[in-house]
Amino acid sequence: MTRASTTIDVALIGGGIMSATLGSLLKHLRPDWSVVVFERLDEVARESSGGWNNAGTGHAAFCELNYTPEAADGSVDVSRAVKVNEQYHASRQLWASQVERGDLDDPDSFIHRAPHLSFVTGTEDVAFLKRRYETMIQHPCFANLQYSDNRDDIAAQIPLMLEGRMSSEPIAITRAEEGTDVDYGAMTRQLFASLERKGAEIRTSQSVHGLRKEASGNWTMSIKHRKTGQISLAEAKFVFVGAGGRAIQLLQQSGISEARGYAGFPVSGQFFQCTNPELIARHHVKVYGKPHLGAPPMSAPHLDTRVIDGKPGLLFGPYAGFSPKLLKYGSALDFFGSIRLHNIPTMLSVARSEIPLTKYLIGEVLQSNEGRLKALGEFIPTVQGKDWKLLTAGQRVQVMKPTPKKRGVLQFGTELICSADGSIAGLLGASPGASTGTAIMLELIEKCFRRDIGNWKSKIQELIPSYGTTLADNPALLAEITRHTDDVFNLSSELIPVGR
Repeated sequence: MTRASTTIDVALIGGGIMSATLGSLLKHLRPDWSVVVFERLDEVARESSGGWNNAGTGHAAFCELNYTPEAADGSVDVSRAVKVNEQYHASRQLWASQVERGDLDDPDSFIHRAPHLSFVTGTEDVAFLKRRYETMIQHPCFANLQYSDNRDDIAAQIPLMLEGRMSSEPIAITRAEEGTDVDYGAMTRQLFASLERKGAEIRTSQSVHGLRKEASGNWTMSIKHRKTGQISLAEAKFVFVGAGGRAIQLLQQSGISEARGYAGFPVSGQFFQCTNPELIARHHVKVYGKPHLGAPPMSAPHLDTRVIDGKPGLLFGPYAGFSPKLLKYGSALDFFGSIRLHNIPTMLSVARSEIPLTKYLIGEVLQSNEGRLKALGEFIPTVQGKDWKLLTAGQRVQVMKPTPKKRGVLQFGTELICSADGSIAGLLGASPGASTGTAIMLELIEKCFRRDIGNWKSKIQELIPSYGTTLADNPALLAEITRHTDDVFNLSSELIPVGR
């Protein structure tokens, strides 16, 4: 083992979309800073950012029903949906700026128009969707949302889902024409290639195994080359832990108090991938339904059109299960290695309060292929097993978080953890993740670079014009940004088939 010979300004642990986003932002703000990326696999974007490891939804809260909970009095709370939508607009602005600056390639390589639909059945859920629609269209972010409970109209938009369906069954949809499908794998690879052109180093097959704070305030990282077994050291002024599920272990190793009590709950995911080109050619939208009773929000079933590496596709899922791995290509011992004395109370508290989730996961683990096809049959009544194959998605690790009122709660979404001195930060959690990554990384920059953020505001606005404003309060700016990003992505003229 040798001492680090130089000090890195920014170390990014993990070769996914979050590290790529943060690295791109910091290189724009401080081109003179040295940036090094450490990725444990032999190439970037192979975990959750990989094309078939996620649903590719540009999560804008158009169709995800769990973002708009219903209160006991029947009212619908859309506050989280508004927040997620604004965050996605921040991402769109950054991507558009990166296209214009040459940091991203032809937009057709990573983003396509794919209307976002919510689909419900049954009298109660149809009534809920109508109330949700009536509430959402009052906000500028959702002013163009469409609603329909007309069977012929719905059949024209999602023919695969209406063929063979009982005609007496009440159904309804909402449709957001401006929805998108995003290949985050392609985007991640392009952003890292751009960072390399700007002088950053991308070190693959290198796994960070230890983090130690030095008296100087810098961080020393112990790094193992996964092919040669060689151990080396690197020293960095700022460290971002964007290592997916392994982030919890690395933050624990750092010893920062902000990570105490946190734990990770790993959930494996699977999707059905369509193998029949005729079916793929008949579905050009993303359709989200309601999770089954007792199922977690992340389990909302959806039938998604995809474009991965330029090829059209179709997937359905997710099917959840439990795996002790914290990464798709991780170790079965990972989860047990993340258990500490300080997070055991958090985990026990979650275990007591999340019994329905435990039952749901047990059911998912024991589910047969016939059971999975039955769930798909609720979306496509004429489903045939020969047209679909099961694939394993990226591993998701949900946050188990200590709170003042409870010893621990299970949190769905993402959680940003920053040290008090701003020298290290990490990201935990899952969806909506990549779609809202720009807003999350901007929050990180604001927290970790407090002395600089005032001077950086104008440079951030060069990339994200709405930075510092609220789009929901500025409909004119929202419309302008939407038109501009549509034009940059070539979405304005993209044809949207509605079935054959």
